[in-house]
Amino acid sequence: MTATIPEVRSAAPRSSRPASTLTLTSGIGLGVTMLWFSLLVLIPLVAVIITASTGGWSAFADQLTNEQTAAAILLTIRSALVVTLVNVVIGTVIAWVLVRDRFWGKGLLEVIIDIPFALPTIVAGLVLLSLYGAESPLGLHWANTSTSVYLALAFVTLPFVVRMVQPVLEELDADVEEAAASLGASRSTTFRRIILPSLAPAIAAGAALSFARGMGEYGSLVLLSGNLPFESEVASVRILSAIENDNPEGAAAIAAMLLVVSLLVIVVLDLIQRRMVRRG
Repeated sequence: MTATIPEVRSAAPRSSRPASTLTLTSGIGLGVTMLWFSLLVLIPLVAVIITASTGGWSAFADQLTNEQTAAAILLTIRSALVVTLVNVVIGTVIAWVLVRDRFWGKGLLEVIIDIPFALPTIVAGLVLLSLYGAESPLGLHWANTSTSVYLALAFVTLPFVVRMVQPVLEELDADVEEAAASLGASRSTTFRRIILPSLAPAIAAGAALSFARGMGEYGSLVLLSGNLPFESEVASVRILSAIENDNPEGAAAIAAMLLVVSLLVIVVLDLIQRRMVRRG
């Protein structure tokens, strides 16, 4: 006999939309928020786009179709996507272990997970260089290769999915899992039908943060990757190279392309997150 797991939905009523009328206090708060957002985010982004289009769209396209620039952008996008997918799987597993398992050294592991958050990225690059450089104690000489880009991004983005998924796991009602088990559902079925849908919004949010961080990473790559054209040069390093060569339009064009790609991925992940929340 195949057990049927009843669909579990929240019994709490959906909150009504907030009133549209602004009070004096909320109006001031909204004004300060928009001003701060504009000064720190909106105006700089607009300035980058204007600079990128200074020479017209043909010049913009020429900057991006340069072979070295295109190779750097493709490596950046590819490595950020691959590392994000790895983080989705490994980060979820680590979060599960931290929440559901009891073992010696768990507190130490909790601290270690946050080290990439605390370390300056240039220090992270030095740490990785000492492990994978010419004098690697492991015999893994991956510095100055494309592999080093993936290693650096994996290191600096590790905590994002873990820290997004962990609190959601802690809040999950164990009674629902026990009810599913009592109906004959296997652990894999329970995870797939009950646990994973609850974790999906947090996983999507962590993936968005991981991808965005990977797209813009610079400090850890300067020492480790060697910045070799067509091999280990990423877009952020290419931007610096364009600025040093008195080519601000080229730097802005690369930045604009990274912005567009990051926004597209984040919007897609946000839509997935919202859909999962509505279904839950």
